[in-house]
Amino acid sequence: MSIWIITNAIAAWLIPPGCLLLVAAWGLLCLRKHPRSAKVLLALAFSALWLLSTPWTARTLLRALETPPIDLANAPVAHAIVVLGGGKYALPPEYGGTDTVGASSLVRLRYAAYLHRATGKPLLVSGGSPEGGTISEAQAMKAALENDFKVPVTWTENTSNNTFENARAIFATLKTQGITRIYLVTHAWHMPRSQRAFTSAGFTVVPAPTAFATSHGFTLLDCLPHADSLRQSSQFFHEVIGLAWYRLKSLPN
Repeated sequence: MSIWIITNAIAAWLIPPGCLLLVAAWGLLCLRKHPRSAKVLLALAFSALWLLSTPWTARTLLRALETPPIDLANAPVAHAIVVLGGGKYALPPEYGGTDTVGASSLVRLRYAAYLHRATGKPLLVSGGSPEGGTISEAQAMKAALENDFKVPVTWTENTSNNTFENARAIFATLKTQGITRIYLVTHAWHMPRSQRAFTSAGFTVVPAPTAFATSHGFTLLDCLPHADSLRQSSQFFHEVIGLAWYRLKSLPN
């Protein structure tokens, strides 16, 4: 069993809904001997599940992490654009069964293509294949950029399985080219942890986040549970735990 699987299995019980299921299970186990405490635990699990499943909560949590969008007119000039992978679409039947980029990766690639056209800087895509498959995430990203967006990819990094490994493998590649200042493209909520990892690796990072938690305004639907909102809330806790882990590893800000 790989370290990547073990790490993500542990994380599944530390973030919602896994941690809330543990609280509910604890409440059920206590129901006979400690009914009052058990009811409190069950109510807490149910209330937290509802709250974290609402669009309003999910957006509020993610916005607390988001890095502001780049202002190209005033931002420092970097010498390369680095795009972090956001997952693959495995064995897509409509594309002949060859792995391709997932939805999150596609959002990042679209913005990277826009940034490349605006700056003319070369692109590096990064991502290994922790979940298996015939091609790495970086190879799938390169194919999408070149075939779908008609944007050339100069470098690929296809050995890393997480953001920490991304940063170090990419620094080893770009340092030989004399490049240490980069535009870093990832989701806005993922940027604080990514920037910390890449700064620790030796880069000067110009954040270029995308996919912000925006909305047209508050409605009644923002208070109702939604599966995608629970996923977004889970992303928040995943990032917070990741930042705490980086702090324990003494990575600089």
